[in-house]
Amino acid sequence: MYKSFYNLTRSPFDLTPDPTCFVPTVRHNEALAALYYGIRRHKGVVVVTGEVGTGKTLMLRCLLQLFKESSEISYAYLFNCRLSAHEFLHYAAADFGLKADEHQSKSTLLLDLSKYVTSRGLQGLTTVLVIDEAHNLSMELLEEIRLLSNLETNDDKLLQIVLVGQPELDLKLDSFELRPLKQRIALRAHLTPLDEQDTDRYIQERLTIAGGNARTEPLFAPDAVKAIHQYSRGFPRLINTICENALITGYARQLKTIDQEVILGVARDFHLNTNGSKLAKNGLGDGDQDLERAKNFFLDLYAATQRGGGTTSEMNMPITVKAGEHEPNL
Repeated sequence: MYKSFYNLTRSPFDLTPDPTCFVPTVRHNEALAALYYGIRRHKGVVVVTGEVGTGKTLMLRCLLQLFKESSEISYAYLFNCRLSAHEFLHYAAADFGLKADEHQSKSTLLLDLSKYVTSRGLQGLTTVLVIDEAHNLSMELLEEIRLLSNLETNDDKLLQIVLVGQPELDLKLDSFELRPLKQRIALRAHLTPLDEQDTDRYIQERLTIAGGNARTEPLFAPDAVKAIHQYSRGFPRLINTICENALITGYARQLKTIDQEVILGVARDFHLNTNGSKLAKNGLGDGDQDLERAKNFFLDLYAATQRGGGTTSEMNMPITVKAGEHEPNL
């Protein structure tokens, strides 16, 4: 809709993880280097964490693209971790190209995987198990992964395991029960949000990839970029959302340059100016006492129904709940 108006050949801020739109930062380069080095050098287990929207999945897609170009690497890519141990092994075997029947026992699946990985290792080939959204792995599955990491010879790790997830993954790996797996981690990396300078570079490079390098002046004004960084907090996914909607708004208003006012409007529409942490920190103010009385009322009511009789508490007293500052008086 807006591509011809802004002289673009494609949408620059799509949310789909397209490797051709990858704009690496220093931290992304470090994480990719750790992943590639750990896999090619057969280090075993590699972990990458990052907050929601920092570009973990896109970075993984870039890594998988490199794998596809190599005849020496075979990989299985798991992106849904809500599986049982048997389903997990069945999925991994099937994605490696093994004939995995759903009625096969766990021991048979493990034996087939072991033969496959060992055979490739003896040929000097690399086998990789890539797990995205790894923070959703159950403790049972994480233990299965630890056991799979035992596929090794005296001098080589036969199965390379990549765990990518949100910071909750770090918390799980730090647990007492998973200390054996934690000790097997060879390399770790963490993705952080972009600073304001990287946000500006990110926006410009995404526009360049989309064919917007013919403009003599920036499409996004400097004050707009500053606002984008403020409301996105440097998370690439939110940057994409803001910029995409800003371009739609700009096209509707026939604006050749996106200014701060447009960004502020998008931020309002997506509720990016709310601060839930402040609410949690400061409480609900005057309504706390009302909520406490309401809670006690229903507790008394429940107790009364259990006894089959009345109660001498506040049940017969009216509960007055004061309207909030922005609520109508009822």
